[in-house]
Amino acid sequence: MSVATDTDAPPGAAPARTAKGVVFDRGFEILCFAAATLLLSALGGLIVSLAIGGWPAFAKFGFTFFVSSEWDPVQEVYGAAGPIVGTLVTATLALLFALPFAFGVAIFLVELCPSKLRRPIGTAVELLAGIPSIVYGMWGLFVFAPWFAHHVQMPIMMQAPPGSIWETLTAGIPNGANILTASLIMAIMVLPFIAATMRELLLSIPPAVRESAYGLGSNTFEVIGQVSIPYIRTGAVGAVMLGLGRALGETMAVTFIIGNAHGFPTSIFASGATIASTIANEFAEATGALHTASLIALGLVLFLITFAVLGLARLLIARQAPS
Repeated sequence: MSVATDTDAPPGAAPARTAKGVVFDRGFEILCFAAATLLLSALGGLIVSLAIGGWPAFAKFGFTFFVSSEWDPVQEVYGAAGPIVGTLVTATLALLFALPFAFGVAIFLVELCPSKLRRPIGTAVELLAGIPSIVYGMWGLFVFAPWFAHHVQMPIMMQAPPGSIWETLTAGIPNGANILTASLIMAIMVLPFIAATMRELLLSIPPAVRESAYGLGSNTFEVIGQVSIPYIRTGAVGAVMLGLGRALGETMAVTFIIGNAHGFPTSIFASGATIASTIANEFAEATGALHTASLIALGLVLFLITFAVLGLARLLIARQAPS
């Protein structure tokens, strides 16, 4: 009885896999499956541990934990509404401030920038994305906040008519540490991520696509608005959600500059808090079991908010994908 080898195969046929190759393929498949399973297990373990750790807070306060803004460690009364609202407001404002500039930077680098400046500016954008968040926080606290308070916040507050809605929206302590300042710092932080991603997406468009539009007589604005952006719209949603996810989870920079007040923010110049800044400020000092459980519960809420944002992104991408 003989064993078939690659030399016994008929001419033109694919060579049969050796026993060593079969074993290697099987081992590689097992390793990949183990890696995916380990990731899912870690994710599930994280959710379970946060749920178990935060259960005492959920059990004691119930639904009130999500709608109350009272945070009193002395009386052991905790409500997550203030940090939740602060997280959503600052992240949304940061995204609104960052998006126009990020898209403008990406479009300029791909469509309008002179070739000699394209690489230096692109490198500078990528370097901005690598700056640690605590550096942004220190710069915001010692440089940007005093400048903002003196040149922006104070003039706006002084010009607001007494008793008007404008006065209500701009009320606050003129020290530069407020919701709007934190949102601007976060916008500066997420802008390089969105711009770099958008730049790579625009570079992925085949040159023939843009050249065809120019050949039909379209100008640069029409090519960008009617060809380039629609071509990458699915990836653009992912880039925006990447920036939003970074803004939702930002900790140190926001902790430095937001003012760290647990109540509902009543104006754009009011102090506030986010979920991440609350955990960073108080976890080391949480001596009571209920206090610790409330902070862990906040972590679970932040995880669920981020998960919901990613789920929304996947839904938008699926709706835009060609059938």
